[in-house]
Amino acid sequence: MSEQQPLPKVLIVDDSRMVRASIIKLIRGRFEFREEADGEAGWQALLVDPTIELVLTDIGMPQLDGYGLLERIRASALSRVHELPVIVISGEEDDSARERARKLGANDFITKGIGATELIARLDSLTRLAQTTRELEASRAALAKQSPVDPVSGLATESYLNWRGEQDLALARRQKADLSVLVLEIDRYDQLTAQYGAHVAQLVTRKLSGILSTKVRKEDTVTQMTSSQFVVLSPSTDLAGCAAFALRMQKVLDKLVMTYREDRIRISITVGVASSNADGVQTVSELINVATARTGSGKQAGGNRVVGDQGEITQAMVDRLRQQVVSIDQALVQVGQGDTEEVVAQLPAVVATLMPLLRLIEAQLGCGIPLDRLSLYNPNSASGDDGTQKA
Repeated sequence: MSEQQPLPKVLIVDDSRMVRASIIKLIRGRFEFREEADGEAGWQALLVDPTIELVLTDIGMPQLDGYGLLERIRASALSRVHELPVIVISGEEDDSARERARKLGANDFITKGIGATELIARLDSLTRLAQTTRELEASRAALAKQSPVDPVSGLATESYLNWRGEQDLALARRQKADLSVLVLEIDRYDQLTAQYGAHVAQLVTRKLSGILSTKVRKEDTVTQMTSSQFVVLSPSTDLAGCAAFALRMQKVLDKLVMTYREDRIRISITVGVASSNADGVQTVSELINVATARTGSGKQAGGNRVVGDQGEITQAMVDRLRQQVVSIDQALVQVGQGDTEEVVAQLPAVVATLMPLLRLIEAQLGCGIPLDRLSLYNPNSASGDDGTQKA
């Protein structure tokens, strides 16, 4: 005897008990159901009940109206919630109200006096479509685990990012080099989705994905983590180089204007940066978590900024760091002129810049250069103005 398949569950959200009862009467025996009297209660039900496959919601309700519920559903980071079909129960609302609901992501509309045959046909159609979508998503996820490239975004999969990251981190340790991570997030993505709809927000995400793909080096790895968040893994790059790239990305997006109907849409990003040397982490997942936390703090501070281990990073700060890194010629001139005081103050940066050359010399000549000791000679270990290392 074959096992009976469970009925699809529908969440009915309406402040009228009579409306809820009439809908339940029409669908009983064909669908499981759960009923809530306002949008806030409906939202909480969605969070705790993963068996819900479709939402029927009124527009005008206390606590949280149908628009607010739609916004939360379409902006949810939970894919099972974000992708739920939503049917709006319309009464006397005008066309503008329906258009607003459609922009927010409503899949269909029914009137409060709908007949049983039409209602069940619409529910059947949307639940079957949702089931097919879930199966395709599951297949895509299974395929992504076996492939280094996500078939939808065209970027590296998260599993490949983690594998590649551990390889890069191990190599960085052996070579006493650096590995950096950027976590980029589109600012006010929820508002963008609510105002223009999920399809427009997805177009913005794809645009950023395309720009990132053309701006990174071939040795970098880019992954889309959520609908609004990307991670860039950058080997042999320090925190200053990572921040410089983030600031360049911000400048590119400052000039970008997307149009939708008659609206001009501008986007900005907040970027958290972290590096294995500066942050002293042991795994790639830790490094990503550190950068993600910095992205979060940048968004809380208003967004459109780059955040590192010391807080917000500006172009002026990066320029100062880069001047230190590329000052070897100037340092030699100063030493030749007997002006050693400033060179001594910059010795940590000079040593860091020369380190690749010193490693090559040691590898070729084996002359006993104390690379381990020199690698510890950095700005964080300098004790004072004389540039000497702490004992």
